[in-house]
Amino acid sequence: MTNPLVINDPVYGFTVVPRGLLCDIIRHPYFQRLHRIRQLGLSGLVYPGAQHTRFQHSLGAYHLMCRAIDSLTGKGHFIFDSEIEGAEAAILMHDLGHGPFSHVLEHALTEGVSHEQISLMMMERINAALHGELGLAIKIFRDDYGKHFLHELICSQLDMDRLDYLCRDSFFTGVREGNIGADRIIKMLNVRDDRLVVESKGLYSVENYLMSRRLMYWQVYLHKTATAGEEVLTATLRRAKELAARDVELFATPALRYFLYNRADRRRFESDEQCLDRFAELDDSDILSALKVWRHHDDRVLALLADAFVNRRLFKVEVLQEPPTAERLDELRTAIARRFGLTTDEAAYFVSTRTVAKEMYSTTADGIGMLYPDETIRDVASVSVIIDSEAADRADHKLYLYYMRTD
Repeated sequence: MTNPLVINDPVYGFTVVPRGLLCDIIRHPYFQRLHRIRQLGLSGLVYPGAQHTRFQHSLGAYHLMCRAIDSLTGKGHFIFDSEIEGAEAAILMHDLGHGPFSHVLEHALTEGVSHEQISLMMMERINAALHGELGLAIKIFRDDYGKHFLHELICSQLDMDRLDYLCRDSFFTGVREGNIGADRIIKMLNVRDDRLVVESKGLYSVENYLMSRRLMYWQVYLHKTATAGEEVLTATLRRAKELAARDVELFATPALRYFLYNRADRRRFESDEQCLDRFAELDDSDILSALKVWRHHDDRVLALLADAFVNRRLFKVEVLQEPPTAERLDELRTAIARRFGLTTDEAAYFVSTRTVAKEMYSTTADGIGMLYPDETIRDVASVSVIIDSEAADRADHKLYLYYMRTD
């Protein structure tokens, strides 16, 4: 038997990948591209250690999938070898469709198409190259397969994707509040009526997971400084696309040029093979190289925005209780226009507002079922003293005002 691929992961230790289909996926250029996409987008502006990639996360999610399947089969749930391989392949590929800086530019370069949809398109391409060997994995990913719980291991409120990114992001940012007991949760997983459930003695671990996830969103993913970096970057791309629409010449790699000078919506992805080809070539380096050059562009707005991002002169952020008045926004735009020699219309690129929100737990989506010894299943929100069932869906909201510093 051919020796398996053994990877030393800083979070879990050794991860073993058997030779064959799974290694073929890892070797594929679509998967190797994930080396060049940061998992946390711009959180590295706040947490310098957050330089890990979607490649590492995908392997970590695969590792947890292997553990979860071992736990379920150890409890007597029969899963065919082909189903195990299909679920493992699906979790490996679940993030193929992420664009540069992960979620940051998901709608800045494309329109009306999600990273999940692009992931599926890429899976179909790889499947064709592998002569249909990924048919089962794609069915599991799309939830078109008979065993729904396999899909829940990939996409649910307690899936291997979320378990890994909390463990991994906590590790690399140093935010210990995000550290969860993934091993304990996986050991408590079970299946009833084709649904993934957690045995009741794992309640405290689930509560800790939900609390940790909430803390990670506000301390890392939605940190005001990280979102300020996102505002600068998206404003830069918005200006670049406006200039491209006017046929202004911009430096860009061939992959980035395609998305600057074309409208990349769902219809184009489906009708133009070149669209997915170009997307598969696009990663963080395309954006960074363009930004470095755009700092010297003749367009003052583009040059200022690109320079602000490259040299970390991010927008100032104010956390507000009420939306800013029109007068306040006008004052900011006027001050910025005067300071940088812009028109007030151009200054609008340097002022923005954003409401960010995140709920701890959704009662409208498929919930997390807790399995009790008498075989009853209760939603975690109905049995947890920490997760109030009446307030579970109520999202925390923050209103941010961003603007270019003039001092």
